Amino acid sequence: MKIFSSNIHKKIRPLKILFVGSEIAPFIKIGGLGEVLQALPKALSELGHDIRTMTPKYASIDEKEFPMTVILDGLLVPNSDSEDLICNVKKYKNGESPVNYFLENQEYYEKRGSVYGYDDDPARWALLAKGTLEFIRHKMNEWKPDIIVANDWQGGLIPNYMKCEYSKDPIISKIASTFIIHNIYYQGMFDHKHTSELDYDDGQSQVPSITDPRLLKINFMRRGIRYADVINTVSPNYAREITTPQYGEGLDQLLQERRSRLFGILNGINYENYNPETNPYVEFKYNEDNLDERIKNKKILQQKFNLPEKKDAFLVSIIGRLAEQKGINLVADTIEPLLENFDFQFIILGAGESHFADFFGELDKKYKNVATHLSFDNILPHSIYAGADAILIPSRFEPCGLTQMESMRYGVVPIVRKTGGLADSVKDHTSREDPGTGFVFEHYDKYAFLGTFMRAYEIFKYPKIWQEIQKRAMKENFSWEKSAKEYEKLFMRALNQLNS
Repeated sequence: MKIFSSNIHKKIRPLKILFVGSEIAPFIKIGGLGEVLQALPKALSELGHDIRTMTPKYASIDEKEFPMTVILDGLLVPNSDSEDLICNVKKYKNGESPVNYFLENQEYYEKRGSVYGYDDDPARWALLAKGTLEFIRHKMNEWKPDIIVANDWQGGLIPNYMKCEYSKDPIISKIASTFIIHNIYYQGMFDHKHTSELDYDDGQSQVPSITDPRLLKINFMRRGIRYADVINTVSPNYAREITTPQYGEGLDQLLQERRSRLFGILNGINYENYNPETNPYVEFKYNEDNLDERIKNKKILQQKFNLPEKKDAFLVSIIGRLAEQKGINLVADTIEPLLENFDFQFIILGAGESHFADFFGELDKKYKNVATHLSFDNILPHSIYAGADAILIPSRFEPCGLTQMESMRYGVVPIVRKTGGLADSVKDHTSREDPGTGFVFEHYDKYAFLGTFMRAYEIFKYPKIWQEIQKRAMKENFSWEKSAKEYEKLFMRALNQLNS
């Protein structure tokens, strides 16, 4: 699902855009969503747009580190069949960074020790949605967005409220909505694969009140898709995939109906954090023009993981969540025959499903060429990126994926399955004339993975060809600035849809 042609408009006027999310770094970050909602607003702000964000004021957000001011005290959020809920809105601004708003409520946010995992999570996100809209209505003289950007199932009710409950509101009705699907698998607080006919939510009935138990059965993701002016996913290929039964998680027919409003923009990475020329965690700095320096980092990595110090060893890595979604079962099914018959080194960094952690822990004990760190770590990935030769990402599905882009920035060659954002970001090596940026297989089975691993293993024996792949990978542009320019066009589409 390709984004629009470059001649949709020559000059984009500065826009006022409000991002709403359940997590936004650096205030609160549990997963990739928090990172995206820090980087994308910043990139759009640097392009000249007036960007602001809204997230709950969780108890874990330290106001000493992020000093805030109350800009709206006693905001009443309507709750139809029950008493209105009372919130405050706080504001944090640091230099030229986007303005950040925080919805404060004692019961639903401040008294909770975690961000996710409560039985009443749907009520918490419904409050965030409606509280955001009420805040805009009450502060219209200060700032009114042109566009509201809702994210994942937690934000799915925002477009729904805007098009239904607030459809005649003189302020909200003039704001366009964009709904970003970061992972369509998560749709609400229920198992969408096993929903009874009685509990099925078609997305068209009235949203229950915030404190109504029926809210637990509402499919927030479906409603975000149904009512948003435009829908975006985090890669063009994922936008195509989710219109099929294989990847659509029961929403493929609705997405087919709305495909004229469905787009995909690849996420970016932070080029300041992932830069082998300046990264403080990279011992010997390098770029694509002096890859010989990189060999020294390989030696340091081998020492750090107690692997034999061999500069010509094929050093393969895994970084991330050890889960079936990530294709780890394909690795588990093939890695021992590979280790028994071929000479290479293997590093595993990450945590996840216990049976995979147990498997790799035993593998570490059995083979001297295997090393593990079976917990999450913020520093070690940089060391692995700086010294490893290849990284395995054989995902069953992958909306975008950041690991492949981060690793390519350092000259680590990705071995990936052709799905989602992996298909959009990694070009298969087919020949010396077309070296690509990695190695790609299509079918999700162990033999396809095994064959592609062996292709990489054999090509590594030819250093000149391998370096050509590394250099092409390092030159790819995965900057947030590039993504932000595509989002500018998306937001203009949303405004055009609103006004059509």
